[in-house]
Amino acid sequence: MRRADRLFRIVQFLRGRRLTTAQQLAKWLQVSERTVYRDIRDLSLTGTPIEGEAGVGYRLRGGFELPPLMFELEEIEALTLGARMVEAWSSPQLGAAALSAIAKIATALPVERRQWLEASRTYVPQFHIPKQLGERFELLRGAIRDRRKVHFVYADVEKKLSERRVRPLSLYFWGEHWTLAAWCEVRDDFRSFRIDRVIRLQVTDATFNDEAGKRIADYVRAQQVAAAAWDIAEKSSR
Repeated sequence: MRRADRLFRIVQFLRGRRLTTAQQLAKWLQVSERTVYRDIRDLSLTGTPIEGEAGVGYRLRGGFELPPLMFELEEIEALTLGARMVEAWSSPQLGAAALSAIAKIATALPVERRQWLEASRTYVPQFHIPKQLGERFELLRGAIRDRRKVHFVYADVEKKLSERRVRPLSLYFWGEHWTLAAWCEVRDDFRSFRIDRVIRLQVTDATFNDEAGKRIADYVRAQQVAAAAWDIAEKSSR
Protein backbone atom coordinates (compact mmCIF):
# COMPACT_ATOMS: atom_id res chain seq x y z
CA MET A 1 0.00 0.00 0.00
CA ARG A 2 1.32 3.44 -0.90
CA ARG A 3 2.01 5.67 2.08
CA ALA A 4 -0.39 8.33 0.77
CA ASP A 5 -3.15 5.70 0.62
CA ARG A 6 -2.31 4.56 4.14
CA LEU A 7 -2.52 8.09 5.53
CA PHE A 8 -5.86 8.57 3.80
CA ARG A 9 -7.17 5.34 5.31
CA ILE A 10 -6.05 6.34 8.79
CA VAL A 11 -8.13 9.50 8.52
CA GLN A 12 -11.07 7.45 7.23
CA PHE A 13 -10.80 5.01 10.13
CA LEU A 14 -10.71 7.86 12.64
CA ARG A 15 -13.80 9.54 11.19
CA GLY A 16 -17.00 8.72 13.04
CA ARG A 17 -15.26 6.72 15.78
CA ARG A 18 -15.02 7.89 19.38
CA LEU A 19 -11.53 6.47 19.93
CA THR A 20 -9.22 4.23 17.90
CA THR A 21 -5.98 2.77 19.24
CA ALA A 22 -2.72 2.45 17.36
CA GLN A 23 -2.98 -1.30 17.83
CA GLN A 24 -6.33 -1.37 15.98
CA LEU A 25 -4.98 0.79 13.16
CA ALA A 26 -1.87 -1.37 12.82
CA LYS A 27 -4.02 -4.50 12.54
CA TRP A 28 -6.36 -3.00 9.92
CA LEU A 29 -3.50 -1.55 7.85
CA GLN A 30 -1.17 -4.55 8.37
CA VAL A 31 1.74 -2.41 9.53
CA SER A 32 3.61 -2.01 12.82
CA GLU A 33 2.37 0.22 15.64
CA ARG A 34 5.60 2.20 15.23
CA THR A 35 4.58 2.99 11.65
CA VAL A 36 1.15 4.10 12.85
CA TYR A 37 2.67 6.44 15.45
CA ARG A 38 4.88 7.98 12.76
CA ASP A 39 1.92 8.41 10.40
CA ILE A 40 -0.21 10.01 13.13
CA ARG A 41 2.63 12.44 13.89
CA ASP A 42 3.03 13.38 10.23
CA LEU A 43 -0.71 13.88 9.76
CA SER A 44 -0.79 16.16 12.80
CA LEU A 45 2.12 18.19 11.43
CA THR A 46 0.24 18.78 8.18
CA GLY A 47 -2.74 20.21 10.07
CA THR A 48 -5.03 17.19 10.37
CA PRO A 49 -6.84 17.77 13.70
CA ILE A 50 -6.08 14.45 15.42
CA GLU A 51 -6.61 14.34 19.18
CA GLY A 52 -5.28 11.72 21.58
CA GLU A 53 -2.02 10.14 22.59
CA ALA A 54 0.00 6.93 22.32
CA GLY A 55 -1.32 4.16 24.54
CA VAL A 56 -4.75 5.74 24.85
CA GLY A 57 -6.17 6.21 21.38
CA TYR A 58 -6.90 8.78 18.71
CA ARG A 59 -9.87 10.55 17.18
CA LEU A 60 -10.57 13.34 14.69
CA ARG A 61 -11.80 16.65 16.03
CA GLY A 62 -15.35 17.41 14.90
CA GLY A 63 -15.94 19.45 11.76
CA PHE A 64 -13.04 18.04 9.75
CA GLU A 65 -14.03 17.15 6.19
CA LEU A 66 -12.22 15.24 3.46
CA PRO A 67 -12.51 15.90 -0.29
CA PRO A 68 -14.90 13.59 -2.22
CA LEU A 69 -13.82 9.96 -2.45
CA MET A 70 -12.18 8.64 -5.60
CA PHE A 71 -12.74 4.91 -5.97
CA GLU A 72 -10.30 2.72 -7.86
CA LEU A 73 -11.79 0.57 -10.64
CA GLU A 74 -11.37 -2.65 -8.63
CA GLU A 75 -13.04 -1.00 -5.64
CA ILE A 76 -16.02 -0.12 -7.83
CA GLU A 77 -16.16 -3.72 -9.07
CA ALA A 78 -16.03 -5.02 -5.49
CA LEU A 79 -18.83 -2.71 -4.36
CA THR A 80 -21.02 -3.70 -7.31
CA LEU A 81 -20.46 -7.41 -6.72
CA GLY A 82 -21.11 -7.03 -2.99
CA ALA A 83 -24.40 -5.23 -3.63
CA ARG A 84 -25.52 -7.95 -6.05
CA MET A 85 -24.64 -10.66 -3.52
CA VAL A 86 -26.67 -8.89 -0.83
CA GLU A 87 -29.57 -8.52 -3.27
CA ALA A 88 -29.47 -12.21 -4.22
CA TRP A 89 -28.75 -13.85 -0.87
CA SER A 90 -30.32 -11.74 1.86
CA SER A 91 -33.76 -10.16 2.18
CA PRO A 92 -35.62 -7.89 -0.26
CA GLN A 93 -35.21 -4.99 2.19
CA LEU A 94 -31.42 -5.33 2.43
CA GLY A 95 -31.17 -5.97 -1.29
CA ALA A 96 -33.01 -2.73 -2.06
CA ALA A 97 -30.79 -0.88 0.43
CA ALA A 98 -27.63 -2.24 -1.24
CA LEU A 99 -28.79 -1.13 -4.70
CA SER A 100 -29.76 2.27 -3.33
CA ALA A 101 -26.29 2.66 -1.83
CA ILE A 102 -24.65 1.80 -5.17
CA ALA A 103 -26.88 4.33 -6.94
CA LYS A 104 -25.79 7.04 -4.49
CA ILE A 105 -22.14 6.14 -5.02
CA ALA A 106 -22.65 6.28 -8.80
CA THR A 107 -23.93 9.86 -8.68
CA ALA A 108 -20.70 10.94 -6.93
CA LEU A 109 -18.37 9.25 -9.44
CA PRO A 110 -16.74 10.89 -12.45
CA VAL A 111 -18.42 9.95 -15.75
CA GLU A 112 -15.81 7.39 -16.86
CA ARG A 113 -15.92 5.56 -13.52
CA ARG A 114 -19.73 5.62 -13.49
CA GLN A 115 -19.66 3.96 -16.91
CA TRP A 116 -17.29 1.31 -15.51
CA LEU A 117 -19.75 0.60 -12.68
CA GLU A 118 -22.68 0.31 -15.09
CA ALA A 119 -20.67 -1.97 -17.39
CA SER A 120 -19.69 -4.42 -14.64
CA ARG A 121 -20.09 -8.01 -15.80
CA THR A 122 -19.96 -9.78 -12.43
CA TYR A 123 -23.33 -11.30 -11.54
CA VAL A 124 -24.95 -13.29 -8.74
CA PRO A 125 -27.94 -15.39 -9.95
CA GLN A 126 -31.12 -14.90 -7.93
CA PHE A 127 -33.62 -17.19 -9.60
CA HIS A 128 -32.79 -20.27 -7.47
CA ILE A 129 -33.25 -18.55 -4.09
CA PRO A 130 -36.60 -19.41 -2.43
CA LYS A 131 -38.67 -16.33 -1.59
CA GLN A 132 -39.45 -17.61 1.92
CA LEU A 133 -35.72 -17.70 2.73
CA GLY A 134 -35.49 -13.93 2.35
CA GLU A 135 -38.60 -13.47 4.50
CA ARG A 136 -37.15 -15.73 7.19
CA PHE A 137 -33.84 -13.87 7.04
CA GLU A 138 -35.57 -10.52 7.56
CA LEU A 139 -37.59 -11.78 10.54
CA LEU A 140 -34.42 -13.09 12.19
CA ARG A 141 -32.48 -9.93 11.41
CA GLY A 142 -35.18 -7.88 13.12
CA ALA A 143 -35.26 -10.24 16.11
CA ILE A 144 -31.48 -9.94 16.52
CA ARG A 145 -31.69 -6.15 16.34
CA ASP A 146 -34.58 -5.94 18.84
CA ARG A 147 -33.26 -8.77 21.05
CA ARG A 148 -36.47 -10.75 20.83
CA LYS A 149 -36.61 -14.47 21.44
CA VAL A 150 -37.80 -16.62 18.57
CA HIS A 151 -39.64 -19.93 18.46
CA PHE A 152 -39.52 -22.40 15.58
CA VAL A 153 -39.48 -26.03 14.55
CA TYR A 154 -36.12 -27.22 13.27
CA ALA A 155 -35.38 -30.08 10.86
CA ASP A 156 -31.91 -31.57 11.34
CA VAL A 157 -29.82 -33.27 8.65
CA GLU A 158 -31.88 -36.46 9.09
CA LYS A 159 -35.12 -34.43 8.85
CA LYS A 160 -35.91 -35.11 12.49
CA LEU A 161 -38.06 -32.29 13.90
CA SER A 162 -37.63 -30.53 17.23
CA GLU A 163 -39.12 -27.40 18.76
CA ARG A 164 -36.72 -24.64 19.73
CA ARG A 165 -36.91 -21.38 21.66
CA VAL A 166 -33.73 -19.37 21.22
CA ARG A 167 -32.00 -16.06 21.75
CA PRO A 168 -30.91 -15.06 18.22
CA LEU A 169 -27.39 -13.62 18.26
CA SER A 170 -26.12 -13.28 14.68
CA LEU A 171 -26.44 -14.48 11.10
CA TYR A 172 -23.56 -16.08 9.17
CA PHE A 173 -23.29 -16.69 5.43
CA TRP A 174 -21.22 -19.69 4.37
CA GLY A 175 -21.34 -19.23 0.59
CA GLU A 176 -24.48 -21.31 0.10
CA HIS A 177 -26.43 -21.24 3.36
CA TRP A 178 -27.30 -18.71 6.02
CA THR A 179 -26.85 -19.91 9.60
CA LEU A 180 -28.37 -18.49 12.75
CA ALA A 181 -26.09 -18.45 15.80
CA ALA A 182 -28.18 -18.58 18.96
CA TRP A 183 -28.43 -19.51 22.60
CA CYS A 184 -30.90 -22.40 22.67
CA GLU A 185 -33.07 -22.37 25.80
CA VAL A 186 -34.19 -25.94 25.11
CA ARG A 187 -30.62 -27.31 25.05
CA ASP A 188 -29.25 -24.66 27.46
CA ASP A 189 -26.25 -24.14 25.17
CA PHE A 190 -25.13 -22.45 21.97
CA ARG A 191 -26.49 -23.87 18.74
CA SER A 192 -26.28 -23.05 15.03
CA PHE A 193 -29.31 -23.44 12.77
CA ARG A 194 -29.45 -23.39 8.99
CA ILE A 195 -32.31 -21.03 8.28
CA ASP A 196 -33.46 -23.07 5.25
CA ARG A 197 -34.30 -25.83 7.77
CA VAL A 198 -36.29 -23.54 10.06
CA ILE A 199 -40.05 -24.17 10.01
CA ARG A 200 -42.94 -22.08 11.40
CA LEU A 201 -40.74 -19.26 12.64
CA GLN A 202 -42.31 -16.93 15.22
CA VAL A 203 -40.75 -13.81 16.71
CA THR A 204 -42.06 -13.54 20.27
CA ASP A 205 -42.68 -10.50 22.46
CA ALA A 206 -40.19 -11.80 25.03
CA THR A 207 -36.93 -9.84 25.03
CA PHE A 208 -33.51 -10.73 26.41
CA ASN A 209 -30.47 -8.84 27.69
CA ASP A 210 -26.78 -9.63 27.37
CA GLU A 211 -25.95 -12.27 29.93
CA ALA A 212 -22.44 -13.53 30.67
CA GLY A 213 -21.90 -16.88 28.97
CA LYS A 214 -24.78 -16.38 26.52
CA ARG A 215 -23.52 -13.46 24.39
CA ILE A 216 -22.26 -13.41 20.81
CA ALA A 217 -18.69 -12.93 22.10
CA ASP A 218 -19.11 -16.10 24.17
CA TYR A 219 -20.42 -17.94 21.11
CA VAL A 220 -17.39 -16.88 19.05
CA ARG A 221 -15.01 -18.03 21.80
CA ALA A 222 -16.78 -21.38 22.02
CA GLN A 223 -16.43 -21.85 18.25
CA GLN A 224 -12.74 -20.96 18.38
CA VAL A 225 -12.13 -23.50 21.16
CA ALA A 226 -14.03 -26.17 19.24
CA ALA A 227 -12.09 -25.42 16.05
CA ALA A 228 -8.76 -25.59 17.89
CA ALA A 229 -9.72 -28.94 19.46
CA TRP A 230 -10.75 -30.28 16.05
CA ASP A 231 -7.39 -29.22 14.54
CA ILE A 232 -5.48 -30.98 17.32
CA ALA A 233 -7.54 -34.15 16.88
CA GLU A 234 -7.08 -34.03 13.10
CA LYS A 235 -3.29 -33.65 13.37
CA SER A 236 -2.98 -36.43 15.94
CA SER A 237 -4.89 -38.85 13.70
CA ARG A 238 -2.47 -38.46 10.79
